[in-house]
Amino acid sequence: MMKWLLVFATAVSLYAADPKAGVLSAMETWKQAVLKKDAAALDRLLHADLLYSHSDGRTETKADILKALPDMQSLTFGENSVRVYGNTALVKGTMDIVLKANLATTLKLSVLQVWLKGPKGWQLVARHSNRLP
Repeated sequence: MMKWLLVFATAVSLYAADPKAGVLSAMETWKQAVLKKDAAALDRLLHADLLYSHSDGRTETKADILKALPDMQSLTFGENSVRVYGNTALVKGTMDIVLKANLATTLKLSVLQVWLKGPKGWQLVARHSNRLP
């Protein structure tokens, strides 16, 4: 039993030491919070200085996002490239979003996200997206 506990503790510490894994975990938590419209979880994941640019040109703040949570049916990440520079991470990849209001439309996006690691863990501080053909 003690051996398995040691293996588990080692695995947890290695995961915590890998900043890319931490960022990807924060992205997955963000995805689940958006799909569940969990404002409390989003409040923890979104940085106070958030700039969230949509593919239609609108830019929103954290307060804007929390006031009008998106109504998504599904959100799928494509392949992502994660680059970590100290407490800052850039994530570039694709994302497919199906909105509940229009299940026939899938938004295919190219997205750049900027995550900052601070006392609250990894938080999204900037996002910019473009529609793909």
